[in-house]
Amino acid sequence: MNRRRFYTDLKEIISENVPDVRHIDLWNHNVEFIEQEDAWERPAVFVEFGPIAWELFQGRSMRGKGTVRLHIVTDWVEGGYDSSFDLSFDLWNALKESSGVGWDSLFLLETATNHNHEDILESIDTYSVRYLR
Repeated sequence: MNRRRFYTDLKEIISENVPDVRHIDLWNHNVEFIEQEDAWERPAVFVEFGPIAWELFQGRSMRGKGTVRLHIVTDWVEGGYDSSFDLSFDLWNALKESSGVGWDSLFLLETATNHNHEDILESIDTYSVRYLR
């Protein structure tokens, strides 16, 4: 399945090009239950897959368009928002022209900032992505 390959490629691109990121994982409402989770280093990036709309493409192949959200989690300390904003930019810079086997066309659609957590800041960058299977 292309999501697995895309997720693996995404982790590799981030690890190689954004060395400040210390933890990459799939999103599972991690910041909402931070007290109940095993500790993870920050800054962290959690990958959340949105829905994928599939259609037939050239006979038996399928083409899909979907979204992926990157939850960028940093510590909320004096100036913490600066590092969050910088990290968001660094991630965009690393991902904006990337592609892989079975996926391409990452395009930044939306950025949101969630500061409803006491000691952390969560920025959420939403990208569109095209899949081919």
